[in-house]
Amino acid sequence: MMPGRSLHRRWNEGIRNAAQLFREIRQLGYPGGELAVQRHLRRYRTSRGHMPAPGPKPPSVREVTAWITTHPDHPDGTDADKLAVLRSRNKDLDRLTGHVRAFAVMLTHREGHRLDEWIHTAETDELTPVASFAHNLRRDIDAVRNGMTLPYSSGAVEGNINRLKMLKRQMFGRASLDLLRKRVLLTR
Repeated sequence: MMPGRSLHRRWNEGIRNAAQLFREIRQLGYPGGELAVQRHLRRYRTSRGHMPAPGPKPPSVREVTAWITTHPDHPDGTDADKLAVLRSRNKDLDRLTGHVRAFAVMLTHREGHRLDEWIHTAETDELTPVASFAHNLRRDIDAVRNGMTLPYSSGAVEGNINRLKMLKRQMFGRASLDLLRKRVLLTR
């Protein structure tokens, strides 16, 4: 049983001793301290009423972002169900998910020819962050379209640049340029 649910159940059973309740929920895995439990219970002591059972914890922004950005062909069953519930409750989140998924399909299937259509759709939507992103894509539309269409990648170059920067950071203030040169050339 979860420590929070046990705390609420025991409070509603009439146990009002915070130290005793703390000992019980600590055995169930509660990582906090006794003072936190006392502060939590203080609001219920003044009302002398029943403590409502805690509801389900809402998903974090990180979780929802992960659900939205997961490849549409490889969804996790429970996560897909949770996202479907959120999408049905919030029209803006539903539209945002649609834009992100459409963009992801273009990226994964190298459909750069559909980019203008996607940008137009995103710019006419009322979701300001998506419209701003789409507007900024227009600044260098040819490079973006080529990146989404052509099979070429600068990944190897970017990896080498990242490795060089890491070596430079490790050696900052420790040695001369000659030693850095040797280290770069010998660590290939």
